[in-house]
Amino acid sequence: MAESGLIIVDKPADWTSHDVVGKMRRIAGTRRVGHAGTLDPMATGVLVIGVEKATRLLGHLALTEKVYEATIRLGVTTNTDDAEGEVTATAPTDGVTAEAVRKEIEALTGRIMQVPPQVSAIKVNGERAYKRARAGEDVELAARPVTVYDFDVTSIDGPEVRATIRCSSGTYIRALARDLGSALGVGGHLTYLRRTRVGPYDLSLAKTIDELAGECVVLPIGEAVSAAFPRRDVNADEARVISHGGRLPSAGLGKGPIGVFGPEGELLALVEEQGRLAKPLAVFVG
Repeated sequence: MAESGLIIVDKPADWTSHDVVGKMRRIAGTRRVGHAGTLDPMATGVLVIGVEKATRLLGHLALTEKVYEATIRLGVTTNTDDAEGEVTATAPTDGVTAEAVRKEIEALTGRIMQVPPQVSAIKVNGERAYKRARAGEDVELAARPVTVYDFDVTSIDGPEVRATIRCSSGTYIRALARDLGSALGVGGHLTYLRRTRVGPYDLSLAKTIDELAGECVVLPIGEAVSAAFPRRDVNADEARVISHGGRLPSAGLGKGPIGVFGPEGELLALVEEQGRLAKPLAVFVG
């Protein structure tokens, strides 16, 4: 059986996240593989892969903040809000100043309401939005709250704006490119995207597919949890309770998730605190 843990992949361009999962199943020698937080095919960078018991962490890791390097092309609008789509409109950008770009970026920073791209994996009446959009349907998606913690411009070169973006889960960088272009009155789309961090896992930990084929580096599940979540160490009696799905008294560590470790340092569970009790979210022993 493959070791339970995380594999931090530096996803190549033109691969879907599902493609990476399929490849990692062969490399890790197990079907029990999943990913936390989809990357579009054109995007590269950090894709967190869970193996064996660590697949149960992925839903929680997908909710952590992420960091991206992005390039936005102003003056060209596409039907996917990125370079993979068809051009639907063009406009001259001669009158767009760096000051105007920075002003509109400031308006897109903080807690904002964002309409996801039509070509997204969000379900509309039980069907993925991208499937309906590609069938020619005009898909209307509701705006959702997201948080853009930092939207830092690194360069402006003619119609190209390069930026580093730190944001909450659920933020579409394509939509930020679209909305920046719209606010400037010239349209815009995303031409480059590289994810450099998911929660505590960054490019310094990431390996390419070729590197992993040579040596499959797995971050053990206990280390992965310690890096991502607050840690709680319990005694033998508490360990028995939590190992059987029981609840513990809250330890005042916040809502969670919180990693619970036994007397020998072994990972037992993820819990969340609800009032006076810590309730298991996932149990990893037994």
